Amino acid sequence: MRVLFPIGSAASGGAWRGRWRVFVLLGCLFQAACVSLQPRLGSAAAAWRPSPNFEPRRANYVILHHTSNDTLEYALGVLTHPLSGVSSHYLIGRDGQVLQLVDENQRAWHAGASMWGGQTDMNSASIGIELDNTGNEPFPPIQIDALIALLRDIRSRHAIPRANVLAHADIAPERKSDPGILFPWRQLAQAGFGLWCDPPWIRPPEGFDALLGLAALGYNTRHPAAAIAAFKRRFAPNDTDTELNAENHALLYCLLRSPENISPESP
Repeated sequence: MRVLFPIGSAASGGAWRGRWRVFVLLGCLFQAACVSLQPRLGSAAAAWRPSPNFEPRRANYVILHHTSNDTLEYALGVLTHPLSGVSSHYLIGRDGQVLQLVDENQRAWHAGASMWGGQTDMNSASIGIELDNTGNEPFPPIQIDALIALLRDIRSRHAIPRANVLAHADIAPERKSDPGILFPWRQLAQAGFGLWCDPPWIRPPEGFDALLGLAALGYNTRHPAAAIAAFKRRFAPNDTDTELNAENHALLYCLLRSPENISPESP
């Protein structure tokens, strides 16, 4: 919009130019479009779709989610709406398209009430990645390939241990199940992200306390049934028993003993 002032008025000449710069700056601060002009730390391969829902912080974890939506557009609308109160750093479509919503150095709002290894403010300590998926469908190979490429990209900027690539269900077992039992955790571990153990497993020593083992791995065991369900959802998705059996004990012991138990890109 152009604003006209009469020649010779106090707003003309140099005074007007100075005021105009101030007006432009103030206007920019209140325009959502100006958010896209800010510098960002993130993947050059991702299209920048800024969300206003973030705060500063430093990341030491990656948390994986599924959107529970049918379309990327719907999920993007929720994650970037100023009134939704939710966001993530990245959103990956079923076709492998990668969108960045929040700078990696900023605190996105994706983890909610959660805990891992005694850390209770996971939003402040993590990078959130949403995968466009209903939670009841297989993840397309092109989407997982895009995720692995993004994780490698993130690792080039942050010294995030492989063990710290987690599921939302891992950190909030009482209320979350994503990214679900169909997520290919073994494939991710083969690429160097997240833990995994293939059988045969070593029998744990006599007196091995599986609940303490879950806590040592990172789970919040205040509600044991929820922690057990989250552990099985990720590491033994075909096991529907609500209790930990001898095989689960051996699997858990393997994860605790040998975090590098599976070689990258192994068959």
